Amino acid sequence: MEAPRQDTRGIVDPSGLLNRVRFRRHEPAEPLRRYVEWYWLIDWDLPAPYASHIVPHPAVNLTFQWDGADEAGAPPYGEVTGVALGLYTRKLAGRGGVCGVKFRPGGFRPYAPEAPVSRWTGRALPAQEVFPRITADTARAIVTPADDHARVTALDAFLLSLPCAPDPQADLAVDLVRSIRTDRTVRRVGDFAEARGLSVRALQRLFSAHVGVSPKWVLLRYRIHEALEQAGTREDVDWAGLAADLGYADQAHLVRDFTATVGVPPTAYAAEAQAERAGTGR
Repeated sequence: MEAPRQDTRGIVDPSGLLNRVRFRRHEPAEPLRRYVEWYWLIDWDLPAPYASHIVPHPAVNLTFQWDGADEAGAPPYGEVTGVALGLYTRKLAGRGGVCGVKFRPGGFRPYAPEAPVSRWTGRALPAQEVFPRITADTARAIVTPADDHARVTALDAFLLSLPCAPDPQADLAVDLVRSIRTDRTVRRVGDFAEARGLSVRALQRLFSAHVGVSPKWVLLRYRIHEALEQAGTREDVDWAGLAADLGYADQAHLVRDFTATVGVPPTAYAAEAQAERAGTGR
């Protein structure tokens, strides 16, 4: 399994976020890596509120959060967030922190086998509704320690305590999503299904049960992630060339999808990102 990636794919205005919060990724314990991609930790202490925006990955997240300057005012809590279909916005204010578990796309079902992952798509709900053994003390033990090692150890201990039987269908879903993410030659769902010896309908059923969204949605989302990364880090993006490279029929289709997802056209986003880099000396 891959180590946690260091890219910022999916984060809208990553320099704006990373200049305001402490963001880290850590590997889970080895037995968990089959289905858990990484842990992500964020802490903030802000003089003014800030809204972060994310174009989410096709993954379920389990988070333990603390939104306040003291536990009495805002006790820690747990939350399960299914795949968010649109732009995810989180308002940060005062002092707080999040310890998140990002399951591999396709890897959440073994921890909650009683329901298809599509049940959680577009939803954020109290973690106790999915994992009844989570209590306020569980969240407190995970999110309040100042030391990252203590937080990671607590996350490992909690996840290792959960029943999780190996699931060949989950393994297949994880592999298929990874292929879509990493292989630029994957352009059409029908061709992809045929190459993997599956019917389109079987592929769609697998993704509904184990990923929570359709294979076409996953393909489009990773296209937008790549376009967002290019727009945020390069000053000379060839948009027509990028559209062709990502499998779009033309530049207009890329512009339409990017604008619908991020909220602004890619050229406008690229200009804002360039101004942000110039302002921070990057």
